[in-house]
Amino acid sequence: MAWLVGGGGGAGLLITSHWFFPLLASLFFLVLEVWNEAAECAFLWRRLSLSRWTFCNISQASKGAQTWKQYYLHRSQLEYQMARGKPSQDFTCKVISGHEEKIEGMAYLSAIEHRFDRQEKSVVCTVSADCTVRAWNVQEGTEIWSSSVQPAPLRRLLTIPERQLVITMDGQGTIKVWDGKTGKEQATFITPSTWCNLVLCGVPESPFLTVAVREGVLHTFTIPCLKEVSRVTAFQNCHIDLLCCSPDKNWLLVDSTETPDVSLKVFHTDSLTRPSEDKPLSDSLPVGECWNVTWAPKKAARLIVLHEDRRTRNLSVTTFDISSKRSKNKVEILEAQEVASFILPKSVRKPHILESHGTDIILLGCGSELTVFSMTGDLLASFQDHHQTITSIWVDSFRVVTSSQDISLRVYTWKREKNTVVLKSCYHLLGGSHRWSSEFTDVACDNVSIVAVESRKCGKSILRAYSFNL
Repeated sequence: MAWLVGGGGGAGLLITSHWFFPLLASLFFLVLEVWNEAAECAFLWRRLSLSRWTFCNISQASKGAQTWKQYYLHRSQLEYQMARGKPSQDFTCKVISGHEEKIEGMAYLSAIEHRFDRQEKSVVCTVSADCTVRAWNVQEGTEIWSSSVQPAPLRRLLTIPERQLVITMDGQGTIKVWDGKTGKEQATFITPSTWCNLVLCGVPESPFLTVAVREGVLHTFTIPCLKEVSRVTAFQNCHIDLLCCSPDKNWLLVDSTETPDVSLKVFHTDSLTRPSEDKPLSDSLPVGECWNVTWAPKKAARLIVLHEDRRTRNLSVTTFDISSKRSKNKVEILEAQEVASFILPKSVRKPHILESHGTDIILLGCGSELTVFSMTGDLLASFQDHHQTITSIWVDSFRVVTSSQDISLRVYTWKREKNTVVLKSCYHLLGGSHRWSSEFTDVACDNVSIVAVESRKCGKSILRAYSFNL
């Protein structure tokens, strides 16, 4: 068999099958080999990963083509499982018990970022009214370490995953720092108050601990030795109800309901971590009675406040951008500028939980309903998946998890559609029996697990851990 190719002016090239098909096959396999080599290119997989997830933690594994390819495929599969949530196929559930009383606080000690060396291990720490702090292996459902019994019930907990440190506060105002790997006590400070609130500020490499005591004073300490570096009066002899730090750790919000004229104050953390003889740099926010606050996670200094409007007494949500000017090494001017505000519709129940996503998305827990608003007040979504009151809301870049008194968790995922981000309802994670359990009180999530505190009717608490298959 032969073909005539060309033929202009009667001339042509006679091609016979005995050498044409082998040539065609060689070209096919050559192209296939080139594509296979391209598919192993580290640059392509890295670019694909960063375009999808923006940040990828590559510190735990060696760089290379196969590493980035495995990262992308592994993380894609894991996120698919976390979005689908089929029992036994996608995740396993373990009950973690050990505390003899109610769990008062829970936080991940392991890094939240996704690793790609297939060695993910989630570690969660808890404090309890049984006067102990404990660390747990989430995937195995086992205790890693437990502290000795402390003189008073432990009320609050902070973790610093980057430095493997745990910070606790008990009912007598004693603050302690613990080694997260061994549970060994590292430092102790006794405050003059039986009530404290704790927050971390400063960069991860050099963090500080700020403690608000009942008398309206902010104490700031170095970590881990708890050396006091400043003592600032936020409100004169007034109880501090709320204390929270911005995502970039540069701004500290303080609230007191006992001072109706000046309720909310914002401090620049330089005033606390690097004190001078000057008056601490702060500014008051012009809002009425504050119900709750949150910082926008993707905006360095965007504060969202749920409050009563001073004129109308309506419940409103107001967003402020906090800014400052620096002269040499000193911050001199602090300003809070209102960028958006809206009144909650009468159809929405009074919210008891406030969270945010990105730069301009607001989430409210309103009884058993989860509502999502834009910063300007557009109702983006409303979910009535729970049958009883929502007790906590976990929000990160990829998902939202809610816990409820109906002893269930609800998982949602963020999806990008037509240049906008929308929240999709996915599935329930069920807790224990209504005979033994009363509610889920708290929930937290990393990139491979979801852990919730389940309250038992006998007065104790357990952890219910959902680990997704790797």
